[in-house]
Amino acid sequence: MKRIEVFIESIILASRWLLVVFYLGLAIALAIYAFSFAGKLFDFVMKVTSLDETETILKMLGLIDAALVASLVVMVIISGYENFVSRFDQADDVHWLGTIDAGSLKIKVASTIVAISSIHLLQVFLNLTKYSTEQLTWFTVIHLAFVFSALFLAYIDKIMAKDKGDKKSDEPSI
Repeated sequence: MKRIEVFIESIILASRWLLVVFYLGLAIALAIYAFSFAGKLFDFVMKVTSLDETETILKMLGLIDAALVASLVVMVIISGYENFVSRFDQADDVHWLGTIDAGSLKIKVASTIVAISSIHLLQVFLNLTKYSTEQLTWFTVIHLAFVFSALFLAYIDKIMAKDKGDKKSDEPSI
């Protein structure tokens, strides 16, 4: 019976390597997104002299938005692989590897989503004439939902960190 249990546990533990397919897929998607970014940048460079200030700001916000999305994808790929699949062999070369646990990743992802939402909302406000009052209200409500979600996740993470600290202080030292 113990052999069957060990075999099943080995299969379950090895299944984490299936996540590599997802992380490689995200890396490929990131490369495609980089190509898209290059196209947006080229378009911006070609039209920069004919754009007014608002259009220039909107184009730059679009580029910032793309950079935030790309950073989010990289965070998910690296920390997901590090947390759920295997440690990186080059961890000494990159000082922050291994410092992002699942809880920290959630907070970073939520913060990045809020930043992306903020940029979209700013883009909407710079184009007020294109949107109805109802649309503006919904954009704002959705953004606030992202903000409150991020704050709630940070609060939960803080409580969990405090609980971990309390448990460590309760344990007798040897």
